[in-house]
Amino acid sequence: MAEETTLHDRVVDALKTCYDPEIPVDIYQLGLIYDIAINDDNEVTIKMTLTSPACPVAGTLPPEVETKVKGVEGVTKSTVELVWDPPWDMTRMSEGAKLQLGLM
Repeated sequence: MAEETTLHDRVVDALKTCYDPEIPVDIYQLGLIYDIAINDDNEVTIKMTLTSPACPVAGTLPPEVETKVKGVEGVTKSTVELVWDPPWDMTRMSEGAKLQLGLM
């Protein structure tokens, strides 16, 4: 019997379809997602950052994330909070992302 995916898993899957256009790795593997909170009403709040405050997609990536998460079956509301503390650095990347970028 196949294991049922959780809402959290489906949200993560949606996040893995969002990319920083300058880096060919999804934002989840890049470590840009700091927190995924889902309340009892299936409202999702994402805390995320960008690789730098001057990132050219600062105005477009958070709304894209919000829209994709809102489109996940079961999600009633999606909110993205852009945070800068702690600052992003390459240690937040998954091993797969580092390998894909030739950093390992």
